[in-house]
Amino acid sequence: MNPIKIKTIAEAHGAFGLLGPEHPLISVLNYADFQIPPNGGEMSALLDFYFISLKKGFTNKLFYGQQTYDFDEGMMYFVAPNQVLRGAGPEPDDDLSGWVLLIHPDFFWGTSLAKNIKKYDFFDYAVNEALFVSDKEKISLPALFRLFKPNINPILIDSARTLSFRILKLY
Repeated sequence: MNPIKIKTIAEAHGAFGLLGPEHPLISVLNYADFQIPPNGGEMSALLDFYFISLKKGFTNKLFYGQQTYDFDEGMMYFVAPNQVLRGAGPEPDDDLSGWVLLIHPDFFWGTSLAKNIKKYDFFDYAVNEALFVSDKEKISLPALFRLFKPNINPILIDSARTLSFRILKLY
């Protein structure tokens, strides 16, 4: 199966049935807002941006690299630009919840993180594991995603950039 190429955050919003992003380089999405038809079969996407997701209540499996992952109990996963994300969409009975942070590499332009982000091995397929979320993290991580939401308008973008650096450094 050839992956579809999703080049921009605006294209990702369209794929999820959402209105365009408030900012072209960064977006926070709540899975509850997605307008994806129930499982229409497996799909594969090649992304030109970072995709950081905290997800639970998803009964289908996703492929990350060559591994499959089960999201029933909650999991966090990280996809770097030019990595393929593959899997089937949600089932009608799924109680899908969680958040997605989309960040275009240009968002980090001119910062130390632009040079250092490759050091974060959770973006590397070689690790071959997603991050399972503890009960404590199931409470704290959604709060971190919600912190981004109000800071993603063009006027406050420096706040979002600073916040993203701090959160990535935590992990």
